[in-house]
Amino acid sequence: MASESAAGKLRYLIVSGPHADRPELIEALSKLAGVRIVESAEEALEVIRSHGCDLVICPATQIVPLARRVGHMRTENFLEEIGQGACVVDCEGAIIWANQRLKQYPESIVERIRQACVELCGEFSAEPTSSDPVRVRNRRLDVDQDYSFDLTVSARIGVDGTVEQVVALAWDVTETRRLQEKLDAIEAAGHQLVNWDPETLSHMDVTDRLEQLERGIVACCHDLLNYDNFVVRVLDKRTRRLDTILATGLSEEARDLVLYASTEGNGISGYVAATGQPCICRDTTRDPRYKPGLEGARSCLTVPLLLHDEVIGVFNVESRQPAAFDDTDLQFAEILARYIALALHMLELMAVERYATTDQLASDVEAELAGPLNDIVARVTRLMEDYRDNVTLRERLRSLLDDVDTIKGSLQAVTRPQGVTGLSRQPEERDELLTGKRVLIADDEDIIRDTIADVLTKAGAITCVADDGDQALAMIRSQRFDLVLSDIKMPNRDGYEVFAAVREVNPECPVVLITGFGYDPNHTIVRASREGLAGVLFKPFKVEQLLEEVRDALKSTVPE
Repeated sequence: MASESAAGKLRYLIVSGPHADRPELIEALSKLAGVRIVESAEEALEVIRSHGCDLVICPATQIVPLARRVGHMRTENFLEEIGQGACVVDCEGAIIWANQRLKQYPESIVERIRQACVELCGEFSAEPTSSDPVRVRNRRLDVDQDYSFDLTVSARIGVDGTVEQVVALAWDVTETRRLQEKLDAIEAAGHQLVNWDPETLSHMDVTDRLEQLERGIVACCHDLLNYDNFVVRVLDKRTRRLDTILATGLSEEARDLVLYASTEGNGISGYVAATGQPCICRDTTRDPRYKPGLEGARSCLTVPLLLHDEVIGVFNVESRQPAAFDDTDLQFAEILARYIALALHMLELMAVERYATTDQLASDVEAELAGPLNDIVARVTRLMEDYRDNVTLRERLRSLLDDVDTIKGSLQAVTRPQGVTGLSRQPEERDELLTGKRVLIADDEDIIRDTIADVLTKAGAITCVADDGDQALAMIRSQRFDLVLSDIKMPNRDGYEVFAAVREVNPECPVVLITGFGYDPNHTIVRASREGLAGVLFKPFKVEQLLEEVRDALKSTVPE
């Protein structure tokens, strides 16, 4: 027997029992809510299922079983509200319930999930009968390459231990899968950047290798990350300057922008290089650190190039769209930057390996006249620098340099080449390509500088020497040379500054840089190779290597 009261908005459900026979209780509850009395727990469940209620009052002996059965119903309510697809499939393979999230997917997706549920239902049924009420399976489900799901399916076990239904939760991991595929592709492209083929590389110089590296970086940025405007800058450890070695989509002005590793006044790239921290600039018009790069840029992404946790440069990407980069782009860029840093490091190591030799350059050549003449050249050059505004004096001093060249030429004409002990090759006659060429040798090591000068002099060249960077720059500005050989590591100025001075004064003059085994901390070779470096000579070297580099450099200036 049941009685109802429509008073109030709440709904109370009373299951028949001793408490239902207390009129004062029923009357008090009726003042608070609508009250309905049912005879059994089964009838209570029907009311709950069809109308719902806010409170259930029942005998103590029925609380636990009723709560369990109501719990199943509330589970379905919960599954309706979660953000993932969910469904219940019976043992006949029919979907008897699905939440709205699952119904939003195309029919082919729902059908594929149903089929997986049927397959797992069969697996559950094939297991030995067990009293364990929990049976769960996890499965990865890929549908038409467009969707991916992590499927969790649990079985509802009947009182007889058989599987009655399965409940499935379909977690949409499509975006996660795509991100992982992209990460895998970037990793593969990164490995390609550092996977140099020894046979191919044996026929490539530093410039060729750098171009191959550039092609790999451009392909990875364009094809995988959709980056079309970016720049790679390497850090000069001594000057803290950031020099461009690779740029795509940026103006010449942006490429030549002078930046240093500093948190103040050197753009976002300078800040990243100084701190080692990546940076996303979502609006360049609102970030005072931003320095002009891509024309019309509105956002940029900058990450450090790290090698053994040390910053060796920066990788900067720019876009004309505001807020074009997010944390995912940052993650991708950092991965690529690690490979770029490693590839640059390997590029330098392989360049060293190509020229490495165990023979130490040595010479017992006596420079009895060459030394004093070189001193004269050095002193005259200093005077020309001190009196740069005195045109008449500079012309007279220049005539002294011409006289020194004449003396050196005369000495060559009357002096027969002498053998050089300990050298693998001795030029016994003048080289037509070197004869009469004015060559500057800049090196702070006397034995290296003087021996190179002697070898090239005997081959027919007119040589001048400088024992530091300042002297080399002064001579470059005051004299004309057909070739310059400069050590990378020198007092006052380094080899890159000498190279840059030659390019400024006489762009047609080839430059060969000299360095000790494995020494190039400022990435001079890589930077200068991008700007027209003629060659590299690694100590220790043989005379034949010296002459080969010099000839190759001079050949580049001979018109075909």
